[in-house]
Amino acid sequence: MRIAHITAGAGHMYCGSCLRDNLLAAALLDAGHHVVLIPTYTPTRPEGRDVSIDRVYLGGINVFLQEHFPFFRRTPRALNRLLDAAPLLRLATRRGVSVDPHQLGRLTVSMLRGADGAQHRPVLELIRFLADDVSPDIVSLPNSLLIALAPAIKRELSVPIVCTLQGEDAFLDSLGEPFRLEALQLIREHAAAVDGFVAVSEYGADRMGEYLGIERSRIHVVPVGIDFDGHARAGLDHEPFTIGYLARIAPEKGLHVLCEAYRRLRAAPGCPPSRLLVAGYLAPEHRSYLSGISQQMASWGLDGHLEYRGAVDRAGKLAFLRDLSVLSVPSPQPTQKGQFLLEAMASGVPVVEPRLGVFTEVVENTGGGILTDPGDVDALVRGILALWKDAGQRKQLGAAGYEGVRARYGVSRMVARLMEVYRSLPGKPAVSGS
Repeated sequence: MRIAHITAGAGHMYCGSCLRDNLLAAALLDAGHHVVLIPTYTPTRPEGRDVSIDRVYLGGINVFLQEHFPFFRRTPRALNRLLDAAPLLRLATRRGVSVDPHQLGRLTVSMLRGADGAQHRPVLELIRFLADDVSPDIVSLPNSLLIALAPAIKRELSVPIVCTLQGEDAFLDSLGEPFRLEALQLIREHAAAVDGFVAVSEYGADRMGEYLGIERSRIHVVPVGIDFDGHARAGLDHEPFTIGYLARIAPEKGLHVLCEAYRRLRAAPGCPPSRLLVAGYLAPEHRSYLSGISQQMASWGLDGHLEYRGAVDRAGKLAFLRDLSVLSVPSPQPTQKGQFLLEAMASGVPVVEPRLGVFTEVVENTGGGILTDPGDVDALVRGILALWKDAGQRKQLGAAGYEGVRARYGVSRMVARLMEVYRSLPGKPAVSGS
């Protein structure tokens, strides 16, 4: 099958959606399909083999300039190509990319106008590339924020279109009015041009169906799959007892909640020597958030207990996981992917998570952790303390997660499920090899 798989680059950030798209494209290539992985906004930053094409479409610099300066909507194509050059985009994003939705409302709505928006030239250029150079049997969009491509692709190519849903609701809810309502209306209008939607979890399918007004029968669940290469069982007997956090450093991911739980844990009678290890992308707008947490820890007499290891690459992540006794990312709001849980379990690390969104789904599917009442910091403390006190339970949950994630969340299962979805689409192409 010839698959045009569009992905949304995130600059220097290790983005869960980007990692999934690259891993999926690589696995489809290995299965004999002809896959063209097309970056948009910025080049991708995968952990392993990069299978994306060299060129970036809808480059972030052009998209921004064309939105705010009408002159750039008429500039020569050669200048646009220069501004879309991968080296320039990498240079522009080397100090981080702001993902603050409060600053991106106008641009989001403009992008959702597609061929009718300020970025109509790069949109049409991407579609010409698909038609003239790729000639795909199917086109895959990475999220609903790029769904405006669907009507134009359908008119030009007349092939099935799939749109993945990866938790855009949180971003859209933060846009502020009138941008949130305008964005939702445009997404719902463009949804008619999509032949099938793919959610990365059962929770995500239910949530996005309700949120976007899409019939649940049109949404297929293809759980995230991860690459187990390099994941070895963590020892779990580390001294000091080590609590890990592996996610973006942002309030909605709950690092401040974990630090408050850690403060209460340290006050518990007989608490062992312990520490917090933290890793994940830190956006420019959240540097003060991390600084504030560090100051708070110091005011509690816990200076030096929190170690931030930065946005680790794959080797750094695997080493990070090997150092953990337990992982907890106590996000106060439901999420749809939970990739960090799968990665922890792949290394045999048990997790303690609130009973929210995909956390419930993953823990119940694998048996690899403890679920606590949402918003209850004391319950989080009790869950972590239980694993400290009972090494047998810690190892039992770690082993269950290690086996459970391999049974249900491998790359091969993700690919097989996606091909089932492709076969079910109206006007489906043949699904033999390339």
